Amino acid sequence: MCGIIGVSGLPDAARLAYLGLYALQHRGQESAGIVTIDGKGQARSHRGMGLVSENFDEAILTSLPGDVAVGHTRYSTTGSTVLANAQPCNVNTRCGPLAIAHNGNLTNAVEIKRELVERGAIFTTSSDTEVLVHLIARSEADTVEAQIREALEQVEGAYSLVISVGRVLYAAVDSRGFRPLVLGRLGRGMVVASETCALDPVGATPACELQPGEFIRIEDGRVTELPRLAPRPVSRCVFELVYFARPDSTVFGESVDRVRRELGRQLAREQPAPRGEVVFSVPDSSNAMALGFAEVSGIKLEYGLIRNHYVGRTFINPTQNLRMAKVKIKFNPVRDVIEGKRVVVVDDSLVRGNTSQSLVQMIRAAGAREVHLRLSSPPITGPCHYGIDTPTREELIASTHSIEEIREFLGVDSLGYLSLDGMLRAAGKMDGFCHACFSGQYPTSVAEDLVQLRHASPLIATPA
Repeated sequence: MCGIIGVSGLPDAARLAYLGLYALQHRGQESAGIVTIDGKGQARSHRGMGLVSENFDEAILTSLPGDVAVGHTRYSTTGSTVLANAQPCNVNTRCGPLAIAHNGNLTNAVEIKRELVERGAIFTTSSDTEVLVHLIARSEADTVEAQIREALEQVEGAYSLVISVGRVLYAAVDSRGFRPLVLGRLGRGMVVASETCALDPVGATPACELQPGEFIRIEDGRVTELPRLAPRPVSRCVFELVYFARPDSTVFGESVDRVRRELGRQLAREQPAPRGEVVFSVPDSSNAMALGFAEVSGIKLEYGLIRNHYVGRTFINPTQNLRMAKVKIKFNPVRDVIEGKRVVVVDDSLVRGNTSQSLVQMIRAAGAREVHLRLSSPPITGPCHYGIDTPTREELIASTHSIEEIREFLGVDSLGYLSLDGMLRAAGKMDGFCHACFSGQYPTSVAEDLVQLRHASPLIATPA
């Protein structure tokens, strides 16, 4: 999962991209980068490891002039956590400087990369996004639009893209529409971003959300719709609504806050906790879910856990050691709320289980008489191959343990998951969503060892 942004036809585009990336920081914390293009078509870039605020200051933004910009904040699902894999990718081509920011995963990237290496291609990163760069650069099509289209027709999986070629900006969403991408207007210019929350700080007004297969060209703030990509069954990622997107965003045409409140209401109907005396969330992504749960159950809503907002999201850290270290400093229990009470804890999901186990221990140490955990999504039993880092089936606790075994591992008095139907109903409709990580119904064919292949060492051509 990553955050991407593009700016066209607006002076000081780097600062606008910076503000947008700041709003998209929740989508990736490993690296951040901005590429700008000035009136003469010259590209300049800055990329660095860590947060947006750690990589950009006034001096750096001043060194990035131009009215066109492409920005990216990275959360790795393919390739290692090194500066070489930071985006946007920025290269020179025969059509001018090309910059590309990608959110998603290409499920056939390893296969294509192997073919390209055999034909002499040299890869400088282990990111699947570089495959697109090579495919575009090698295309013999007559126009830039045709070159990009030819490249996109060869890849499978999830991609929401912002691409600049010279001073022209392009945006595209794969035909299944796995990941969101929205378009906003600011004066005579345009802004395209992963979520609507990125439009607010730059002052842009939402214009539309790009639909599955949509491909557009933006030049000097003018938008041209290009022929759509070949249609396929729509498979929007339901986990965007459950966890990843910000609650103040509108994603896939739905208010994220509205969906999360309804997830909590449906959870209370399906998995009541009649012994509970207080209910609270694991902040922040499940705050609205706890509101919905309290509304239906009648159990008093409290703030039982306080989050330290100077610590990032633990799920999107690339290693388990980093996740566990941050959990210990991320939450503090409110003893006066918890002590002596039968508490209901509402969370959005359960992935590996280690984070929740630590939280339960913390809540019990604060004096809880009973702990009842309620999860606003079904058991996660399979890895995501479309842009979320659930690396292997073996790491997912629900794929190898029963609900009773999970309850014992977590140390809770009761454990309740929301059903798949309940989640989809809360999300607004029963079809058009990808829920493969819950149901095992993958919308594309994927190699059995895809996760291992994605993180493998760079490929080497076979000797002749």
